[in-house]
Amino acid sequence: MCNDYRLEVDAAAIAEDFEDLKIKISFSEGVPNIQARSDIKITDVGAIVRTATAGRGAGDLVQRRWSWPGPGGKPFYNFRSDGREFASGRCLIVADGFYEFTKPEDPKKKLKDKWLFTKEGEPLFCIAGIWRADPKVGEAFTMLTMEPGPDIAPYHDRQIAVLNRADWADWLDPSVSARQILKPLPAGSLRVEQVG
Repeated sequence: MCNDYRLEVDAAAIAEDFEDLKIKISFSEGVPNIQARSDIKITDVGAIVRTATAGRGAGDLVQRRWSWPGPGGKPFYNFRSDGREFASGRCLIVADGFYEFTKPEDPKKKLKDKWLFTKEGEPLFCIAGIWRADPKVGEAFTMLTMEPGPDIAPYHDRQIAVLNRADWADWLDPSVSARQILKPLPAGSLRVEQVG
């Protein structure tokens, strides 16, 4: 499953992209200093948009840790969405790419092949997530996973829940059923290239 993603845009570009969708972004903790990173890994801090107190059509952009401690202390970074509703704690994880890894075709190669997925024609996208407060690490988020869509299936038997832009406001609104929103993207929505 996804354990590495990318975000190379700043807070102003994120707010502008959300504004195009009529979602007003607030910065309850001040404008975060989002540094361009080609690799955001488990336990790193990442940008999320969570439901704002202003209600529907609003979001709060903050930075939080990716993963909280799970059973046995292992990081809890992906969570199966299958059949769940997520009535609270929803967030949008802002990204412009994510990675999957496969067994290398070259038997002499020791490292797995690394594949970058980006959203066709969009500078950034959002992954459905949930956040919560953890007594050990504070507030943290995890990515939701689902059955793979046609663009991911050749690389992995599960995928993170990449949302259609039209569903971003709905994901921030817990009154909208998660089952309506969480579905694989149509074939050709994601571009893939080998990067390692």
